[in-house]
Amino acid sequence: MNKPTGFSPDKIFNVQPDNFVAQAVRVFGFQYQFNKVYREYCHLRMGNVPSDSFSKNTLTPEKIPFLPISFFKTHRVQCGDDDPQKVFTSSGTTGMEVSRHFVNDLSLYEQSFLQGFRAFYVDPGQYAVLCLLPSYLEREGSSLIYMCQKLIEQSGDGDSGFFLHAKGKLMDILEKREKAGQKTLLIGVSFALIGFAEENPLPLNQTIVMETGGMKGRKREMTRMELHGILKDALGVPSIHSEYGMTELLSQAYSSADGLFHCPPWMRVFVREEDDPGVVKRSGTGMLCIVDLANIYSCSFIETADVGRVYPDGSFEVLGRIDQSDIRGCSLLVL
Repeated sequence: MNKPTGFSPDKIFNVQPDNFVAQAVRVFGFQYQFNKVYREYCHLRMGNVPSDSFSKNTLTPEKIPFLPISFFKTHRVQCGDDDPQKVFTSSGTTGMEVSRHFVNDLSLYEQSFLQGFRAFYVDPGQYAVLCLLPSYLEREGSSLIYMCQKLIEQSGDGDSGFFLHAKGKLMDILEKREKAGQKTLLIGVSFALIGFAEENPLPLNQTIVMETGGMKGRKREMTRMELHGILKDALGVPSIHSEYGMTELLSQAYSSADGLFHCPPWMRVFVREEDDPGVVKRSGTGMLCIVDLANIYSCSFIETADVGRVYPDGSFEVLGRIDQSDIRGCSLLVL
């Protein structure tokens, strides 16, 4: 399969606000040519796309079709037919169809999450990275586990690692690092962090606590505000951080407080009318649609099943999920 002409990783990860649209249109042209599933979907939505549309500035992200995320459950969404370096799969309950993301170039994923993490949290080498992700460790194919493994390696701290439980070794490490004043990142699935906070309340003055979502099917569901309130009270932290990512993407957005997410430069979030997939806007409330330029060998234009609000500065919050959508095991909290 050909590589996109004139579109190197440097152009992806060094994209500037004033040329994001041009780069997005270039990626769309490449994926329209080489991603059969996406091209057929585009034909259904907008007919044949004239070849000169990719060079005459007639397209914008708002006019480009966003592929519903459900296609990753039923189709092979991939540019070309090369064997992928990795297939990431979503979590799900027994009998539920899971998403499959065929990743042709793992280096793009690694550069995306490492450069994105550094943009929000400086270098991972300044932290011990403690990962409380029991449900993800118990299955194969998790992109979150892959990312966290690389963050642990980049950390280089002997305390970094994965933990199945919030007791024992994890508590010992946190207590030791708090006493020594050492920076720590505790990243965990929401239900595990709640269990940790309820059973082992511990003031964490040197620790960033980051939740990745994941309360579906665990106890009762709660709003993000309620979850964060419980964790802040029990752990004595001023705010709870959040990560917004999904199996079908290669990039993540982060929130340092109150569930207000910010994207790296190569990722943008739009909204579409819930009852009209043809109306996509840069801000407002509706179905969240994501442009992820790093996802060049799959599909960079994804319509999620999340309802949210996008602000004029590009930040966004997640309000819930559409009715009758499949529940992702790593889905975010609902209101």
